Amino acid sequence: MKNLVVLTGAGISAESGIKTFRNAGGLWEGHDIMEVASPQGFNKNPELVLDFYNKRRKQLLEVKPNKAHKVLAELQEQFNVQIITQNVDDLHERAGSKQVLHLHGELLKVRSTLDENLIYQWNKDLKIGDLCEKKSQLRPHIVWFGEAVPMMEKAIETTQKASVFVVIGTSMQVYPAASLIQYVPKNTPIFFIDPNPNNIKNLYNNITVISDKATKGVEKLKQLLYKM
Repeated sequence: MKNLVVLTGAGISAESGIKTFRNAGGLWEGHDIMEVASPQGFNKNPELVLDFYNKRRKQLLEVKPNKAHKVLAELQEQFNVQIITQNVDDLHERAGSKQVLHLHGELLKVRSTLDENLIYQWNKDLKIGDLCEKKSQLRPHIVWFGEAVPMMEKAIETTQKASVFVVIGTSMQVYPAASLIQYVPKNTPIFFIDPNPNNIKNLYNNITVISDKATKGVEKLKQLLYKM
């Protein structure tokens, strides 16, 4: 089976109703990014940060995978599909994808502030006083600004083995995730699905641009892949 490596971003989940929650001014739900997505913000006002992610978690539990998530899962019948996602939702898993690597953490998990290896499934609100087994406060299992991206090395290794590489719903502006395309083996076909692809076609060889939203674009991708 060919290795189909797929990098996904906020655009694939937006069609399920998940807010990307960063507006044109860079604010997240009216908050400065550093207030709700940095270790400094958490230390300064943990209640605000926990409330912010509690709202995100509630919203996630109300939405469902869309056609794009489901088609990627269907492609597992023909390809070794490995998804690398910048998204913190679990919609790929709910759609049936078996190999999903989360670069920026997972909303339905929390971890210890004392020991980052203590990670727990979490579907309810997280509050001050919710402790790990070592009696330390729990925090969202999210990679915040200024923190290392622990799964990046594995993502690079996965990308280096790609037979086909696909980018869906990400502007390729968020680093280090955007750098993954540089690790795609030479002459490997690349597909880029985005309604506003900008000048991406001029930057890379062997790239096919599908100027559509994720749900329509992935259907077109499926047809192209089956013809290869």
